[in-house]
Amino acid sequence: MAQHSHKRETNARRTPRAGLVVGPLAFLATASVVTIGVLATDPAVGRVIATSSPHVDLAGDRSVSVSRSNNRPAASRPAAKTLPTRAETTLSRTSTLRAIKNADTLLWTTAPLNIWTAPGDPAKKLGELDAAKKVLVTGRTLFGREEVVLNGKSRWVTRGYLTDQKPLGLGAGLSDVPCPDGSVENGLTSNAVLVYRSVCNAFPQITSYGGWDAHGEHASGRALDIMTSDVALGTAIADFLRGHAAELHLYDVIWRQHIWTPVRSGEGWRLMPSRGSTTANHYDHVHVSTY
Repeated sequence: MAQHSHKRETNARRTPRAGLVVGPLAFLATASVVTIGVLATDPAVGRVIATSSPHVDLAGDRSVSVSRSNNRPAASRPAAKTLPTRAETTLSRTSTLRAIKNADTLLWTTAPLNIWTAPGDPAKKLGELDAAKKVLVTGRTLFGREEVVLNGKSRWVTRGYLTDQKPLGLGAGLSDVPCPDGSVENGLTSNAVLVYRSVCNAFPQITSYGGWDAHGEHASGRALDIMTSDVALGTAIADFLRGHAAELHLYDVIWRQHIWTPVRSGEGWRLMPSRGSTTANHYDHVHVSTY
């Protein structure tokens, strides 16, 4: 009996040894389930999706730590959508075709205008629109230019030189016919005389001029003052002169404290510093000088 009892005790001591083998296997199985649970985490909400394993209760066991994955590749995340800029929307093919189709307004050009393929850079210059020309406009503006329709295509011109008013002196060209007051020509160069005669024949409502005198450009005989305080009339005269700048060999035109020169025509009218009076700032006359 003592020997039988001894055998049972021996078996009892060996049982834990079997447990030592099973224990690590159970741990590995448990670890595998936890790993599977982490990999099944819902990335949208950071929760573990339900698992069928009977060994681990991830919802109830607070000792199990399940964290969100912070190592997912950036490529797996959807790219952020960016809204198109105003320029991209305006210049899209769909928007442009719609603008051309809906264009129904005609405006007059008040000065010679460069024609561009686009409102900004890069843009290609295609030619020039003459002053006092009627053009179809879409009403769209961008980067300091206005959209016009020429031969069914979208084109762009410098903003601020289109009007719905028929320009005064429209159709008038240059003239060498002597004016009623021939004394104005005294001391003027031939280029300045042509300016005087062209203006007096195109705008007979002007009755007062300033020709040669002993100050500034007038002392050289190259300048002429066309006296008017009427904004519309003065602007029409200034635009008439700019429209014929090359033929009249103009150096500059000054009107209402702004100057325009052929060599910087792309900049349009440029503001001048105040000289302190209505006459000095050219609010009561258009000043023009020639080469």
